Amino acid sequence: MFTVVASCLFSTKNGRVDSEDRRSRHCPYLDTINSLSPFPTGRGLKSHAYIHSVQFSHHVFLNLHTLKFYCLPDNYEIIDSSLEDITYVLKPTFTKQQIANLDKQAKLSRAYDGTTYLPGIVGLNNIKANDYANAVLQALSNVPPLRNYFLEEDNYKNIKRPPGDIMFLLVQRFGELMRKLWNPRNFKAHVSPHEMLQAVVLCSKKTFQITKQGDGVDFLSWFLNALHSALGGTKKKKKTIVTDVFQGSMRIFTKKLPHPDLPAEEKEQLLHNDEYQETMVESTFMYLTLDLPTAPLYKDEKEQLIIPQVPLFNILAKFNGVTEKEYKTYKENFLKRFQLTKLPPYLIFCIKRFTKNNFFVEKNPTIVNFPITNVDLREYLSEEVQAVHKNTTYDLIANIVHDGKPSEGSYRIHVLHHGTGKWYELQDLQVTDILPQMITLSEAYIQIWKRRDNDETNQQGA
Repeated sequence: MFTVVASCLFSTKNGRVDSEDRRSRHCPYLDTINSLSPFPTGRGLKSHAYIHSVQFSHHVFLNLHTLKFYCLPDNYEIIDSSLEDITYVLKPTFTKQQIANLDKQAKLSRAYDGTTYLPGIVGLNNIKANDYANAVLQALSNVPPLRNYFLEEDNYKNIKRPPGDIMFLLVQRFGELMRKLWNPRNFKAHVSPHEMLQAVVLCSKKTFQITKQGDGVDFLSWFLNALHSALGGTKKKKKTIVTDVFQGSMRIFTKKLPHPDLPAEEKEQLLHNDEYQETMVESTFMYLTLDLPTAPLYKDEKEQLIIPQVPLFNILAKFNGVTEKEYKTYKENFLKRFQLTKLPPYLIFCIKRFTKNNFFVEKNPTIVNFPITNVDLREYLSEEVQAVHKNTTYDLIANIVHDGKPSEGSYRIHVLHHGTGKWYELQDLQVTDILPQMITLSEAYIQIWKRRDNDETNQQGA
């Protein structure tokens, strides 16, 4: 594809250089560059780019694949160091040293349009109804080991995929988005996720779309599993950066219950049968689903609906190995309890706010009271695991919020900037700083927590 870079910048998919091409280090049209616009096809006499250059006096064209500049209709390659800023914006690159220093940087970058921004704390366009995906992508872009892996294309560019496989497109587009979000030399203080989202629509077979609001948890679950699979990972044996960062494990204890309508004596007899004995399986997880207590339907004396609150540790009790919860299927009922056996470096909580039935989706507005730092999960591990699990304390680094009604609501995200220790709220293009104590007042939906390792202490600003 070509992009015009003179009075406007166009590009072409055809990278062919004709024999009569000349090279010039001096192009009289470089001072006319003021924007970037995509433009299809090659540079021949009948091409759109050639005709456009004659009709509109737009002369500087960039091949988006080779990143070479051409002057049309003269048809020579332009070599000029002043164009490096444009190629860097289109294809940012990072050295290992730059990546290692990202979380130590507190300096603002200045975009070419004059605005200042912190790399990584950058707005994403809401094209129509893709804020659910924007929030998840913003959260993942602020998980340092995942970000670092995708900033360096060499980490994944040689992964072999079956012929005709389209899923690797997700990996490529996610890497490109990471590099644009963390680019210290952006044109503007925001980035378009359009190519990333086009890959999502294609690879999810339109399950997730740009024009229709989606569910953040559903998208997160699909995206992490799709990334893992596209990187060559499998369910059990082959790991990837995704499982290295997010995967933990638990024991699930399950006990079948007799039908509630049966006489008491028959129930008692059934409980002695093998199929009603408790079974245990080991299972991995990418995130933990936390269940909210049922919201009250009554109003207070001022006729205002009461918004209940619940401490985070109350809903974490689901995973203490003791708390039992009943699960119903169409035919049978089960009691289950859960106990964690491995805590990942980054732990994702998904707070179950939505309940679906045959007619509508209902949202639970309960506020979860949680500390921003110092959440110790040791008590949720079995005793033998506690002995070998040295680090069990977590600090919050990302908090995705759903506001409004289930089908009409919007998403925003709070992220911690590691370099400054400050929190920021991002909602599409809007970026504002926020006090940590304000974060706990929101209807948290997805959270990412970072495990403290070794003698690491909390670096978050108040």
